[in-house]
Amino acid sequence: MTVATRRGRSPEGRAEIRRELVAAAVELFRERGYEDTTVDDIAAAAGVGRRTFFRYFRSKEDAVSPDHETALARVAEIFETAHPTEPATSLALRAGETVFDIYADDPKLSVERYRLTHDVPALRDRESASVDHYRRMFTRYLRLRFDGDPDGDLRAAVIGAAVVAAHNLALRAWLAAGAPEDGMEASLQRFRQVAEMLPGEPSDGLHAVTQRLEQAVVRLERTAPPTE
Repeated sequence: MTVATRRGRSPEGRAEIRRELVAAAVELFRERGYEDTTVDDIAAAAGVGRRTFFRYFRSKEDAVSPDHETALARVAEIFETAHPTEPATSLALRAGETVFDIYADDPKLSVERYRLTHDVPALRDRESASVDHYRRMFTRYLRLRFDGDPDGDLRAAVIGAAVVAAHNLALRAWLAAGAPEDGMEASLQRFRQVAEMLPGEPSDGLHAVTQRLEQAVVRLERTAPPTE
């Protein structure tokens, strides 16, 4: 049994191997270039075999892409567990904020990924496709919230696209600045400003939207089943 196999038997070990593969991919892409780096190169640099690499990633592109599948699952969970009376705008903001977490978990790596995405056309195209996945997911869940509204499809499409666009704008500004530790909150605040621009709810500004979000959270806490 190899060392990698033994480490891969625990969640902590798997997370460590994944981090090492990502770090190796980023370093090699920077040193050799994306086109001149192979899966075998990445695996060797991380001290694992080719088969181990493919247990974690489907391709070398995946090794430097944020974990969008996890982020999309978090977004879906928020929509699916939201209280029926939570306003669509505050719900969309709450879901969008969770995506910041996958970048804030490792700011240094997120900056490297951001730079590579700008430099490598294949990665840039992949990131654009991921953005569209978020837009379609937000739109789909918002459409369900607006069921019965004759303008529901339009409202869902506009809010979904606007929230994702605002998220990308705020996040990329933070990454372009080098992901400063004290800059994430400003990035989140910039993202939340989209609430003042969205249709479908009273145009009473960001403060009122935030209040409604806080009220929704209180309702959720009151209706949550007791924990053992």
